[in-house]
Formats: sequence, structure tokens, C-alpha cells
Amino acid sequence: MSTDTLGRLNAAQRAAVAFGAPDGEGRWRSGPLLVIAGAGTGKTTTLAARVAHLCLNGVAPERILLLTFTRLAAREMTQRAEQSVAAARQAQSAGARTGAAARVDWAGTFHALAARFLRHYHQSLGLEESFSVLDRGDSADMLDVERQALGYHKSRERFPQKATCLDIYSRTVNAQCPLAETLAAHFPHFVQWHDELKALFAAYVERKLAQQTLDYDDLLLYWYYLVEDERIARDISAHFDHILVDEYQDTNRLQADIIRRLRPDGAGLTVVGDDAQSIYGFRAAAVENILDFPTQFPGATVIKLEDNYRSTQEILDTSNALMLDATRSYQKALRAARGAGQRPRLVTVEDEQEEAHYLCEQVLERREQGVRLWHQAVLFRNSRHTLRLEVELGKRDIPYVKYGGLKYLETAHVKDVLAVLNWAENPRNELAAFRVLQLLEGIGPATARKACDALAAAAGDFAALDAVAGLPAGGRAGWDATSKLMQDLVSAPWPGQMERVLAWYQPLLERRYDQAFPREGDIEQLAQLANDYPSRRAFLTELTLDPPSASGDLAGPPHIDEDYLVLSTVHSAKGQEWDTVYLQHFSDGTFPNEFAAGDPHKLEEERRLAYVALTRAKNRLVLVNPLKYFVPQQPKLGDRHVYGSKSRFLTERVLATLEQGHWSSRQDEQPAWRRDLRVDLKDRARAMWR
Repeated sequence: MSTDTLGRLNAAQRAAVAFGAPDGEGRWRSGPLLVIAGAGTGKTTTLAARVAHLCLNGVAPERILLLTFTRLAAREMTQRAEQSVAAARQAQSAGARTGAAARVDWAGTFHALAARFLRHYHQSLGLEESFSVLDRGDSADMLDVERQALGYHKSRERFPQKATCLDIYSRTVNAQCPLAETLAAHFPHFVQWHDELKALFAAYVERKLAQQTLDYDDLLLYWYYLVEDERIARDISAHFDHILVDEYQDTNRLQADIIRRLRPDGAGLTVVGDDAQSIYGFRAAAVENILDFPTQFPGATVIKLEDNYRSTQEILDTSNALMLDATRSYQKALRAARGAGQRPRLVTVEDEQEEAHYLCEQVLERREQGVRLWHQAVLFRNSRHTLRLEVELGKRDIPYVKYGGLKYLETAHVKDVLAVLNWAENPRNELAAFRVLQLLEGIGPATARKACDALAAAAGDFAALDAVAGLPAGGRAGWDATSKLMQDLVSAPWPGQMERVLAWYQPLLERRYDQAFPREGDIEQLAQLANDYPSRRAFLTELTLDPPSASGDLAGPPHIDEDYLVLSTVHSAKGQEWDTVYLQHFSDGTFPNEFAAGDPHKLEEERRLAYVALTRAKNRLVLVNPLKYFVPQQPKLGDRHVYGSKSRFLTERVLATLEQGHWSSRQDEQPAWRRDLRVDLKDRARAMWR
């Protein structure tokens, strides 16, 4: 890599980027490398620079495998790498070694790349190359079909709902542990249903295999099955000189096992992450993967990135103090490149209503100081915590966006259109078939079942739909139009297919849904998105594995200046940053969550979650602690509030980094002498025992 590019990196980043040495053939070789990248330390810059360094030192871009957790991260890193390579080559004298652009084709999410490998090796797994990928909603629906077929929905005792069944199945698969262990550790109230759940999951697997459909978890599981065979593992591994993994702290056991089978000796393996930001235990992420990396790959080199380019030192002092109490971690002392800044504040308020008043006052005050609303964020542990705040924001006419809620691909009208395309891609996909056919007037499950049976007998030839009998009066025209559409989609080229589907769907949209106009806008956006993909299969696969968020999730109409405050869960805030961050409900029962009490592993994840929240702030950090909480489960007689207690994370070491105070909207009602009076209760109480 050019000395100019390396010169823009700090010493630790340069060491990570240039780790290794050229072999006798001039290609760059290295052993296993773990980069511990603290919050705001330039993780993406470092990983992208390493890709560029490899390309500039004899490694062909097509021999680099880059695994990430979002498609956006993969795109950003590869684009940065390509730009760095282009700039370095342009700077070389007399146009020497110009070469082609460093395009890393094997870059993407674990699930997306798993789908590519499975389609390539589909015969070894007994799969058809055209298998469909189910999103989470479709997976839950398919589980529910089997749940009802087995009669579990009629159980006199509470049997888990479809979404819970899917959570149990997913955690068991990703953690690679027995079902009994999953139930005992995470779903103890359903332990008695062990045998029934096992039968349900077995039926679910059989239905997926029969329909040539895979869910999210199958993609990783089947990739693992592939590399269990040493010949296939060697074949895949031989295609790559270097494997780089982003956000390694978020990998689950299945993902880590795949990496170990591809690179048992760790040669050319680079993983980047931060154990202090491992917060996805509920998705079966295992922080042990990054903590135990040096043990799993003996001789591994560990490089820590501790120079922080996001936050001021006062904010980092609080974050560092919080993690010093962690029971097991890679200890880091984050250093700010931007100076000291203001001390974070811990503000106590009387109750949740006062918290809402205080947050609104602070948001508007910061706005008057020149910090726009969208550079401020209120972070929360649970979405129910923002109820009073959202009401108060509405009263004060402060626009906001809340991250969470229904995703774009979860809306019914979008799922309708995607079902048509999924059925055309895989005629065995009965879930898609039932959804499409039951859009038609008068068509129910029985007729849809006939159609699927006829299609199966005709080996997936959609012309078989023309012969289905017993259609309701007046339903033949819609049925014939659907049959023609499906036959056309099989034979027509991909460009233009979305227009055919939308023309067919338009009258159904108007008949089935209220407020069809805004839904039309969503469908048009989907059609525009489809133009970016070379084939129907690529479009469906990528859209399912890395879906876009809702485009219309503003909680209210934005103002003319299009400025809005951000409300977000801490989990959704990971990877984001704002000038000013307010953290709601920083007290025991929220940080840490009440369900983590008594479980050391969960408590440590809660500590890491708090760390993620603190390190989102660039210049101003405010923790708010209400003394009282409204509890709807309390009896209606008397005060339906409980008193909170100080978060156990606020140790003396952490408190020493904070500016503490109390706020009340009723301060102006108090006489001046009372507002200014301060009694040192701590000193008086201690004096009794001196």
C-alpha cells in the first residue's frame, strides 16, 4: 500500500493493515490476526485499508473473501478499498502497474454469501439451484401451518405461538445446542413442550425440503453441512488467499465453526470486532468467539485500536470506567483525538412525565445552540419507555423519527408482490402460491391446495393451472389472468417482469386495501429497486437477506426544514453516532434489564449494551434517571408507581466521571431560599460514626 495512504493511519491501524509479509511468489501471506477495534476507532477504515493493501501487494481481489453483517457495510468497505487502490496506482510513476480496478466480488453478509455457495454446491446437498429463501414472516407462517396440522393450537395448556416457536428453533440452530438446553436456558416456561416442539420442528424441516425452501437459519446451517465435508471445505478455502470478518463479536457458534473449518490453521484470516459491543445474545451471538480467538487459533496476533475519533475524552472516561468493571474483556483505554469536552451529566427527575419534560427542554435548548434535531438522539432500552416522551414531543410540535416497528418488507402489499415473484422462481413454494391465489376473489385454501397439487403433478408447469376445476362463479377471469401471468413470468426476460406483476396487482390492491394510494408508492419503490438487479433470483435473494427499512416510518409529517429528532433503541443505534445523546431510564431494572438479574452472563451483556449507548455521543451525553415509574400491573387502588433504584453500573468509579444534578419543571414554584439550599447529608451521616 502507498506510504501516503498508510501515513494517514495511526500506528495501531498501520500495524493491522500491513500485518504479514510477501511470500516467495510476491503474494502477501499472514497468520491469524485479531483486531480489537474500540468504539469510534476507525474499524471500517482499517478493514477497508487492509483489503486495499492486500490488492496492492499481489493478492488478486477475487481471492479475498469479506464477510460482514450488513450489505451496506460490505459495499462501503469495498468501495473504500477500490478508491484507495485507484489512488495509489494513479500516484505511481509513469502509469506503471495501473492494472484493473480492485473489485472484491466475494464480499457480503454471511447469509448472502452462504446462498451463493449453496447454489454453487446445490447438488451435493440435494437441493435445486432455484431454491427459495423464506423471510422471518414466511418462516413463522410455515411453522404455524405445521403447528395447526399437529393440533397443537388446540392444546388446553398454553403452547407457544408461531413467532416464539421460530425463536426457539432459530436459537437452537444457531447455537448448535440441544433443544432441551435452549428451553432450559431461555424458554423455561415451555420446557414441558420439549417433545411436541421437537416433532413440530421435524415437520417444519420436512415441509421446507419438500418445497425447496430455506429459511435464514438454513443458509448458515447448510453452509456448515457443506464444510463439514473436508473435501468441500478445502475446495472453498482454496479459492481464497485471505478471509476477513467484520463485527466478529456478533458471530454465533455456527458462523464461527464455518470460519474454523475454512481456515483451521488461521492462515490469511483477519477478524475485526469489539468484545465490549457484543449485544446480540438474544440472536445467539457468542462473545466467546472473540474472547477465545487466541486460544482457537494458537499463535494469533492481537492488535488493539484505542484512538477514538468520535467522542470527547470526558465521554470516553465514563465509557472506560464502565468497562473496567467487566468480568472478562480485552481491556482498552480509549483516547480521544478531539480533546476533553464537557463532562457527561446524570440527571435525576421525579418521574417519567418529568423525564419527558426535561428531554424536550434539553432538545430545544441544544437546537437553539446550533445543534439540529437530527444530530440529537434519545436512546432507550424498550420502546414502551418513550410513550410519555412521544406525547410531549407532539404537544411541542417537535418532529421525530422512531426506529423500530413494521419493516418495509413486512407490509402486506409488498409481501403480495414478492410472493408472485417467489412463486415464479420456485413453483414448489406453496407458501407463496397460497398467498397469491388467495388474493383472488372467492379463492380459499381448498382451491389453492388443488392448484398446488396440479402444479406438482405437472412438474411445475404453470399451464396446469388452466385445468383446475371447481372455481367459484365469477372467479374464472381472475384465475385465467393469474395463470397467464405466471406462465409469462417463467418465459419472459427479467426486465419488464415487475411491470407485468404490477399491472395484474393494481385492481387487487384497490379492492383489498384501504388507502391504496400510499401503498402504490411502496410498490413503485419496489419496482425501481428491482431495476438494480440482473435477475429475478438475485433480486429476491438479496432483498430477503438484507431488507430495506421502512421508508415512511416518520411518526409525524416532517416540517418544511425536514429536521427531526431521532428516537432509537440502543440495539438499533449500534454503529450510529450523534452530536448529543440522551439515555432514558438509566436505573436498575432498565440498565441492567430486570430479566438479567441473577445471570452473570446476561448482566455482562447489559453492561456492554450500556457501553454501546454511551459511545454513540460525540460532544454531549446525558443520562436521565426517574425516581418513580408508572406500573400498569399495579392494583388500581392507591399510587400505581414504584420507586426505582440507582443502576448498579453507576459505581463510584463511574460516578466520579459524571456531573450530577436534579431537575424539576416545578422549580420556579419554589422560593429562592429553597432552590438554593443544599444540605450535605452524606457528610452529616458519616460524621455519626467517626
